[in-house]
Amino acid sequence: MTDNSFNARGPGQYEVHGQLTFTTVPQFFTHTTAMFASGDGPVTVDLAGVTLADSAGIALLVEWQQQARATHRALQFANIPEQVRKIIHVSGLQQAFDID
Repeated sequence: MTDNSFNARGPGQYEVHGQLTFTTVPQFFTHTTAMFASGDGPVTVDLAGVTLADSAGIALLVEWQQQARATHRALQFANIPEQVRKIIHVSGLQQAFDID
């Protein structure tokens, strides 16, 4: 069993652990409003603890980007795992995630 968790490390600082998949995305999505409701500074989401992602996980990251734009907050994803990068590339979303 994989430990899926979303943790606040400080103002605007979050970390995701476990799987970002069709099954787990609803669990992570519940944190969306709180992520962007408090404060007005940048938001950083550390993805180093993500062990697996699928297209639903990438869709969640895109949703978080849209929420950041809607609330006029800068959003950065840190430590994007290679497996997640591959899905981003296959999906043609490199520019949206500002990765090579």
